[in-house]
Amino acid sequence: MQQLQTIKKVEKFKIKKEVPKLMPSKKQEKKEKELKIEDLPGIGAATAEKLRLSGFDNLMSIAVATPGEIIDVAGVTEATARKAIKAARDSLDMGFQSGIDLMQKREQVEKISTGSKNFNTLLAGGVETGAITECFGPYGSGKTQIGHVLAVQTIVKDPEAVAVYIDTENTFRPNRIKQFAQALGQDPNKILKNIKVARAFNSDHQMLLAEKAEELIKQGLKVKMIVVDSLTAHFRAEFVGRGTLAERQQKLNKHMHTLSKMADMYNLAVYVTNQVMAKPDMFFGDPTEAIGGHIVAHNSTYRLYLRRGKKGTRVAKLVDAPDLADDECIFKITEKGIEDA
Repeated sequence: MQQLQTIKKVEKFKIKKEVPKLMPSKKQEKKEKELKIEDLPGIGAATAEKLRLSGFDNLMSIAVATPGEIIDVAGVTEATARKAIKAARDSLDMGFQSGIDLMQKREQVEKISTGSKNFNTLLAGGVETGAITECFGPYGSGKTQIGHVLAVQTIVKDPEAVAVYIDTENTFRPNRIKQFAQALGQDPNKILKNIKVARAFNSDHQMLLAEKAEELIKQGLKVKMIVVDSLTAHFRAEFVGRGTLAERQQKLNKHMHTLSKMADMYNLAVYVTNQVMAKPDMFFGDPTEAIGGHIVAHNSTYRLYLRRGKKGTRVAKLVDAPDLADDECIFKITEKGIEDA
């Protein structure tokens, strides 16, 4: 009997000893939940206010920022910026994840229909959220029309959703949106109300509007689609000659990183159109090549090459995708939108 009581005491002691290891501290959990920008090392109230005014209003935005961005905005030293970023990353546990965790995250990805079964099949269901989809091709190939259709389809899929349209070439047409909405049996005014359009007059304005799109999300709008038509028009016009190539590519890279970050953070789809040029040294095959070089190519998750087909059709060729095989489809553009040929 005495031996049994001794065993029970030992087991009770083991349980008490092991519980703190298995159960996380409530005080620690509360501290992590209540961690604010002011709690980061070297960041006081005044510096935190500067960060918030510049769009760095949560720990995630600071965690994914570069030291240079924090220095420019807050006026702190490089050491302070690095400490603040590290502390933000540590609090959010931004280390390695297992394949299972990433698979669960991929389950939240949504597909936005193009209106064409062939086109949707090419993209394994439609344009993907959390990614940048780039369409490049000559004029008249249907790049802008696809942007209009995707804006409408986003709101049809979710009536509370908002589509942001950054127009750089004055190609957005409300009457086209009205046609597509009526063809789908939707109220055109309601669709138009949920599309936020801004005309970009130069590359700096274009980059600013991309950042403004994030402010719409923080204001409570459910932004699910960002259309940039066209991505490279202003960059191509403003930076002429090989001497400006490095600066152009650097700005273009920063712009696409902003779009990519928003796509990942808010699980929204980004659709960008791109201009093309003809390679003069190409004697055989199609000489058409997308503007922006490797910068645009590497930052785009899915790349589609559009061209005109026979009898008024269009051909979409998937030239790059992380999980899909190269393929192509034929579709046509009508008053109702994008349809199978």
